[in-house]
Amino acid sequence: MDRIRVVFMGSADLSAVMLERLARETETIQLVGCVTQPDKPAGRNKKLTPCACKAFVDQMGIPCLTPKKVNTEESLAQIAAWLPDVIVVVAYGQILSRRLLDIPTLGCINIHLSLLPRYRGASPIHAALLAGDKVTGASAMLMDEGMDTGPVLMSSETEITEADTLETLHDRLADLGADLLVKVLPLWAYFRVRPVPQNPDQVITAYKIKKTDGLLHWTDSTETILRKIRAYTPWPSCFTYCPPDEKDKKKNPELTIGKMVKVLSATAATVKAGAADVVPGTVLKADRDGLIVRTADGALQLLTVQPEGGKPMDVQAWLRGHTAIVPGFVFITPPPPPAAPIAAYRRL
Repeated sequence: MDRIRVVFMGSADLSAVMLERLARETETIQLVGCVTQPDKPAGRNKKLTPCACKAFVDQMGIPCLTPKKVNTEESLAQIAAWLPDVIVVVAYGQILSRRLLDIPTLGCINIHLSLLPRYRGASPIHAALLAGDKVTGASAMLMDEGMDTGPVLMSSETEITEADTLETLHDRLADLGADLLVKVLPLWAYFRVRPVPQNPDQVITAYKIKKTDGLLHWTDSTETILRKIRAYTPWPSCFTYCPPDEKDKKKNPELTIGKMVKVLSATAATVKAGAADVVPGTVLKADRDGLIVRTADGALQLLTVQPEGGKPMDVQAWLRGHTAIVPGFVFITPPPPPAAPIAAYRRL
């Protein structure tokens, strides 16, 4: 075999990092095609804009396919015409059919940013931070028809530091995954690595994150809240609510919550004597030295916030414009909306 003929499938910024890394391996790898998602509206003018993967391959002169549904006869025929030895899949966003998986002679390899079988699914980086894991990594997996269920070819590890957030860990894992990808491809092509089945007893699934998951519950422990802030910064961000002010109450007497505020960074704080019986969410301190809020088992010092409709700022600047936030002020965690009746889900 000469250079390995690779078709790349991906659409996220993460995918572009690995695509660009593959493109530099010109001695061993030949990128013969790319499959990504259709252009999407972006900006105020909603102009159709290609994702980073398509922008890169267009610049490089590499053929690109952008089907709404990748498993159609037309798409399968085009991918097969590229005669790939292997298809590399990184955060593509569509399920691949058995027919597509069978096109390349060496199968389809997925780079997944966790140490499989731990954290299969859509949000492995969030999950590792939420769990307080000390180590995570990237896995090169031979794909089958399941969700991240295929055998693992190789993995690489990295430590999770106390300073890591979703953003910093994502970027480091993207680079780690790219290095893993260019390492494993020639080994797999020349039969120097063996796929190892995942242990079903060690499977943990990472569910897809929703924007509402960022709501802070002050009745959680300090450590749980800190993990949540690290895992959800910059998206979907953690947030809480202020009580409605008098102006809002005049407009709507039934209003129970006021403005939302995002908490972008925080640290654990010491609870002074006498504060143990204070309701979680209560402000214990609010002055030029900081803002401290009671949690279930301690306290949290807020460092960076973003008020509703505003920009990120340090908490001291925010407090100067919100003089109502004093010791005794209580942040609100609204209850979840009531579940829809079961009948509403039935197809009649």
